[in-house]
Amino acid sequence: MLTAPLRDRFGMIERLEYYSPGELSLIIQNSARKLGIETDPEGALEMARRSRGTPRLANRVLKRVRDYAMVCADGVITLQVANEALNMLDIDKLGLDHIDRNVLMTMIEKFDGGPVGLETLAATIGEDSGTLEDVYEPYLLKNGLIIRTPRGRVVTKQAYSHFGLEAKE
Repeated sequence: MLTAPLRDRFGMIERLEYYSPGELSLIIQNSARKLGIETDPEGALEMARRSRGTPRLANRVLKRVRDYAMVCADGVITLQVANEALNMLDIDKLGLDHIDRNVLMTMIEKFDGGPVGLETLAATIGEDSGTLEDVYEPYLLKNGLIIRTPRGRVVTKQAYSHFGLEAKE
């Protein structure tokens, strides 16, 4: 959010990107070693896929899955244990949580897929518009589940498909 003349003075401009599932899997395996929990590569990769490309979230997911593994399994995070724990935590295969799905389903059910303005959407689901725009929307945009138009946000065919719904024409 710097002005162009100020930004040009830095000489080198970097962009922050989401981490890949492979990179996050390595982070999860390293964190698991530090926590003293055994994790197989498939379990780590599944947690990574559902961590929204963010190491902070990957480590949080690891801790919750570890808790589940210690109480409901033999303490080892396998693919099956990771899936069970993540499903119990209501994190789906795309890494969407309850609020993400609520945003998408509200747009589909109440606004016929959009377009809908940010303030209207925020008021409808009872969430702060800044939180929606800064926390939830970037991931939904990155994964092609919504698009921004001059008239508002619109749900994509991919979002309809994710929920097993027929997209509007």
